[in-house]
Amino acid sequence: MLQLSSHDKDLGGGFLVRRLLPALQQRAVGPFVFFDHFGPIAAGPADDHDVRPHPHIGLATVTYLFEGAQVHRDSTGVVQRIEPGAINWMTAGRGIVHSERTPDELRGRERVSHGLQLWAALPAEDEELEPSFSHTPASAIPELRRPGASVRVLIGSAFGVTSPVPTRSPTLYLDLALEDGALLELPGALARERALYAVAGAFTVDGEPVPAQTMGVLDEGRSVRVHAEQPTRLVLIGGEPLGARHMWWNFVSSRKERIVQAADDWAAQPNQAFPQVPGERDFIALPQKRPTV
Repeated sequence: MLQLSSHDKDLGGGFLVRRLLPALQQRAVGPFVFFDHFGPIAAGPADDHDVRPHPHIGLATVTYLFEGAQVHRDSTGVVQRIEPGAINWMTAGRGIVHSERTPDELRGRERVSHGLQLWAALPAEDEELEPSFSHTPASAIPELRRPGASVRVLIGSAFGVTSPVPTRSPTLYLDLALEDGALLELPGALARERALYAVAGAFTVDGEPVPAQTMGVLDEGRSVRVHAEQPTRLVLIGGEPLGARHMWWNFVSSRKERIVQAADDWAAQPNQAFPQVPGERDFIALPQKRPTV
């Protein structure tokens, strides 16, 4: 089993995230090409962890919170409060701009932020879709019990239940809470590619230890037994691989020249390719070093 350790990234203002994907040893797991774990971060009244408007193409962002709240705004006109337990799936397609900000009622006070931000690549034929946003509240996410464990099926199908979250390719995303001493079997047929990440607590896979905040990439087609000696929070990601993708800054595409075009479009924004987010005035500038074909 390949194990991936996280590396820290500063998104600005002291907002640190642990990045697992992409990694040199593993570029993607199923359609997932990007995996960030942030928090728990205790923010003070003066802290500004807002993410200003920025663009995406060729992917879907998947936001899942354990604690805290965000307000999502995008160039399609969607305004959505994001809260723990919900799945927010934003299809960038041919191009979208969005921001993630602290709700007004939480500004100027102490607050905690904790969650996961993933990117799923889109099938090549869907990379130029019209941008859209799908919000699935926590109450609509199916949850089931296994001995010593609770399972929330965030995306895809597992253990006989199916999430209502719409996707563009076979995708799996589970939130697993294991009790002290729990032993959970994960069938190899759940998804072609699978990986487990320890959000909190350590675990073993068929007796092999996996430390906290580490990702274990499971062998394809093999059923495994996951054991936790203490209360542990895990997520399982996976699905059908979509082939090689080019990634630069916030852009993902099967064609490198498309990323170069997106960079040119953002440098000239707002425009038809990247409209302005209603109510927003600032934005994150393009990195100085531009992509080349």
